[in-house]
Amino acid sequence: MSIIAKIEIFRVPPRWLFVRVETSEGLVGWGEATLEGHTEAVEGALAELRERFTGWDADAIENIWQHAYRARFYRGGPVLMSALSGLDIALWDIKGKKLGAPIWQLLGGKVRDRVRVYGWIGGDKPTDVLDDARNRKEQGFTAVKMNGTDSFAWIDSPSLLEDTVKRVEAVCSLGLDVGIDFHGRLHKGMAKQLAKLLEPHKPMFIEEPLLPTQPEEIADLSRQVSTPIALGERLYTRTDFRPYLERRAIDIAQPDVSHCGGISELRRIASLTETYDVALAPHCPLGPIALAACIQVALHAPNFVIQEMSWQIHYNQGADLFTYLSDPSVFAVKCGHIDALTGPGLGIIVNEAVVREAAEKYASERAWRNPVWGGPDGALREW
Repeated sequence: MSIIAKIEIFRVPPRWLFVRVETSEGLVGWGEATLEGHTEAVEGALAELRERFTGWDADAIENIWQHAYRARFYRGGPVLMSALSGLDIALWDIKGKKLGAPIWQLLGGKVRDRVRVYGWIGGDKPTDVLDDARNRKEQGFTAVKMNGTDSFAWIDSPSLLEDTVKRVEAVCSLGLDVGIDFHGRLHKGMAKQLAKLLEPHKPMFIEEPLLPTQPEEIADLSRQVSTPIALGERLYTRTDFRPYLERRAIDIAQPDVSHCGGISELRRIASLTETYDVALAPHCPLGPIALAACIQVALHAPNFVIQEMSWQIHYNQGADLFTYLSDPSVFAVKCGHIDALTGPGLGIIVNEAVVREAAEKYASERAWRNPVWGGPDGALREW
């Protein structure tokens, strides 16, 4: 029996939270519990999980998951599910290493040999995306994603939407597939206008066209345009996806493996969404552990379509996707794809010395916070 002997937490640049689990046999698994902007809250939740599960059988992944989720009266939500995600991913990594197999093999095998990926162009101020798009094409990507707009009023001038359309036209002219992230920044009156304006340019998808608290309104929008609707990074369990699926509101589910309960729940969400003929494209503007976990499920899930990766994303200040890896070549992008990870467990080798050094330096710094935007009248706007 492999007993959980130690659970460690590492806050590292640029905004990531890694979890290291070690067993009584000396096996080590890595997980990622990153919840952007709420690092300290997740650290507190992980401290409670460490107290609870040290001494448990590391092989009993499902039993631990159920106890972590159901044994406390309050459950779900971004903080608790992110903490559980970090532990769950690390336990899957341990099991794969113990059995000498990649996680996708333990899930039942792979249905594809490589995983399509996209890179980011254009950040919170989405201008000059054309040069970034050219760079991504040279790096081997065939698809990209960009933020659609800057800050917007609840109802704003429709002329402001024309810039978004021009940027999308320019990127499409390079022969790239383009996803446009509305980021929940637009409210209903503006979102439906922008969705209609973009429709003739055939975007790959529009993401979070409205805030993920409005399944009825998103379903209405979905019926008005032919563009695939994607969302899910701010949904935390399969039950959170249920109203969107039942209302036929989405075409692409984007759960985040570091927010939704880890590999265990990501796989269940994949299976549930397949039932509704909804594609899977996991959200992951995060670190290498989260990306590896997503790829394990992506190789296995029949409805997977494309994977987000954070290489050179605008948030990565002070560290990048490959910083904490001993062998970054496992994430090499070739013809728009990453080849199947074949190593045991997650299929990556975390450079523990670099993680520990970075965490020690970062411990005294303020954790990452998202920008807070206001309009000219001083009112808060969606970021």
